Amino acid sequence: MELGLIRSLMDKAFYDDHRGAKCPDRLFSKDVRKIKETIDIAILKYERSITPDEVEALFMSSNPTLTTAQKNGYAGLFKQIKKEETMGSDIAQEVLSKLFQQVIGEDIANIGFDYVNGTKNSLEPLRNILEQYGDDFTPNLNIEWEDISIETLLAKNDMEARWKFNIPILGRKVEGVNAGHLIEIGARPNTGKTSFHASMIAGVGGFARQGAKCVILCNEEAAHRVGARYLTTASGMTVHQVKNNMIKARDLYSPVSDNIKIKDATSRDMSWVESVCKTFRPDILVLDMGDKFAKMGGFARADEALKANAIHARQIAKEYSCAVFYMSQLSAEAEGKIILNQSMMEGSRTGKAAEADLMLLISKNPMKGETDDEDLQRHLNVVKNKLTGWHGIVSCELNYEVGRYEE
Repeated sequence: MELGLIRSLMDKAFYDDHRGAKCPDRLFSKDVRKIKETIDIAILKYERSITPDEVEALFMSSNPTLTTAQKNGYAGLFKQIKKEETMGSDIAQEVLSKLFQQVIGEDIANIGFDYVNGTKNSLEPLRNILEQYGDDFTPNLNIEWEDISIETLLAKNDMEARWKFNIPILGRKVEGVNAGHLIEIGARPNTGKTSFHASMIAGVGGFARQGAKCVILCNEEAAHRVGARYLTTASGMTVHQVKNNMIKARDLYSPVSDNIKIKDATSRDMSWVESVCKTFRPDILVLDMGDKFAKMGGFARADEALKANAIHARQIAKEYSCAVFYMSQLSAEAEGKIILNQSMMEGSRTGKAAEADLMLLISKNPMKGETDDEDLQRHLNVVKNKLTGWHGIVSCELNYEVGRYEE
C-alpha cells in the first residue's frame, strides 16, 4: 500500500491534495519515509510533478554514504515503485485510512501498555488521539478557530484572576488565579507553606470568602493539624483563644467553613486526586505536598516521575476547571537565602517548573544567632508568571500565632 501511495505523491496535483497532516511521514516505514522526504524536497523546489527515475537520481545523489547493500535495497524499492500506478482519489483515501488505522492502533496499544504498567494515570492521552481522527481513521481537520474579538479577549483576560490574592501587595502584581491554572508554591521546611495556603483560602478576603469551593488534600501534616491552622486563620484567634471563646470562634469560622474541605491523603496518588475532583468539582485544589502524590515506579529517575506528576496536576486543573496549588519543598541550596530561583525546587530543577503558570517561592530572613527570635518577615519570590508577566519579590509578615500572611 505505501509504495503505491509514494508513486502517487510524485504527481504534483495529488501531492498538493494530500500534503501535510493528510499524509504525514509517520505513515511510512523507515526506508520509504526517506524516499518521501526526497519527494517533499523535489516538489517544493521544482514545483512540478516528478518521475520515479528523477526521485531515484535525487535520492542517490543526496545519500552518497550509503553502503552497497543499502544502495541495492533502495534500488529494489524504486524498482517496485516504478511498477505502481498513480492512485485515484477514492483508492488513495482508502489506502490512507488503512495506514492511519495501523499507526493509531499502535499509539493506542502503547498507551494501553502504559496504563497496565501504571506509568500513565490519566485518560487525557487517549482522548487526544480520539479527538484527532474521524471515524474513517483519517485526521480530523475541522478546526474551530478561537474567538479573538476585542470583547471576548477582554472578558477572558478579566476572568484570568477570578480568585483574588488577599495579600494586597501580591494582588497588585499577580492579581489572582482561575480555573486551569497550576500554581507551584515552594519553601524550605518551617517557612510557612501550610500557613500560606490557609491564609490565601481562609484569611480575610481569601478564596473561600470570595465563594470558592476549596479542597485541601494533605499527605505531610496530619489533617486535624491543618484544620486547626485553617480555624485560627479564619477566626484570627489563637488555639488558646478559641478554647476560651468557642462561640466567637464559631461565628468567625462559619462564614468560610462550608467552602473548605480537608482530607488526609497519605499514600494516595494522582489518580485518587482526580477522582476527588471529578466528584467534588472544587474551584481551588491544594496538594500539600504535591510531590508525595507521585508514583515513582516505571521511571528511571525521580525527576522524571515528579515531572509526570506535575503534568498530571496540570491536566487535572484543566479537565476539572480548578486552580491547583502544588506545594513543594525547596532544596538545601535555598537555605538562608532571600532571593530564590526555579532551580531550587527539590527533586526537579526544570521538569516541574515547566508546567507551572505561576511559581511562587517563599523565603525568610536568615537567623542572626541561635538565641534570636525568628524574624517573621516573609519574601514571596515570583519566579515564573504566565498570568501577568511580573517577576520580582514582595515582602510581608507571617503572623504565626494565627497563621496569616499580612502586609
